[in-house]
Amino acid sequence: MIKENIKVVITDLDGTLLNNHHSISDYTQSVFQELHQQDYLIVVATGRHHLDAMPLVEKLGVPLYLVTSNGARIHSPEKELLFSSNMNSDTVKSILSLDIDPDITTVLFKEEVWQTNIHNEKLNSFSKDVTYHRELVNFEELVDFEAIKIFFTHENQEKLIAVRDLILEHHPESFNHAFSLPICLEFMDKAVDKSHAIAKILEKENLDFTHAVSFGDGFNDEMMLVTTGKGLIMGNAPETLKNKLSHLEVIATNHEDGVAKYLSKLLLNYY
Repeated sequence: MIKENIKVVITDLDGTLLNNHHSISDYTQSVFQELHQQDYLIVVATGRHHLDAMPLVEKLGVPLYLVTSNGARIHSPEKELLFSSNMNSDTVKSILSLDIDPDITTVLFKEEVWQTNIHNEKLNSFSKDVTYHRELVNFEELVDFEAIKIFFTHENQEKLIAVRDLILEHHPESFNHAFSLPICLEFMDKAVDKSHAIAKILEKENLDFTHAVSFGDGFNDEMMLVTTGKGLIMGNAPETLKNKLSHLEVIATNHEDGVAKYLSKLLLNYY
């Protein structure tokens, strides 16, 4: 890919732009501010909810498009909501009525809160500044199941694979799903994917995927990585993703400022 073709920088957050402390380093901030000064369009595309992601990306200090909940929401650089898509209540209820292992933490991403049936300390650790609040609920007593997405987590990935297979057995064509991390399984509306949301942004800006470089570490980044002009996989990504996308370059890890270091060399001529 020729440097002169690149006009858009697209990056995931967790395991990609964020370090292992779930924050953006000063070095990464300085690189992105220089990219903005040089008129690159910046898009952050994450599985996080927008209320959770906005405080994190503010550290960059630059205007950007924010794609959240794996593509279910798009916010403009002015923080205007440009696109939203929810899973309807009956659809979500039908998933939760399946025989899901009670040891698995289930989360419904709602507009203002995330509803869960289990207290999970590891989930809480992903947000230093809590702007998207948890609500402990009994799903059997819930009335309104409408959600942005459904999120399952467990330390044993085999349990999550069993949940995925169970849902797909009952709903083979209804949803998009992805492992954002090996221990995190997410189900969204069929029309929702990071790449679909990014396509809307590029069209609005009169650009296309050939003008973009993208960075990711999870299977929810897969379509984005293979569709952009150049997709880069983080060194900390699961080996299964690296093997599946073996034609893509693997760069340094998130904790080594892999994204910023690559961009500074590719686009800013810093070494």
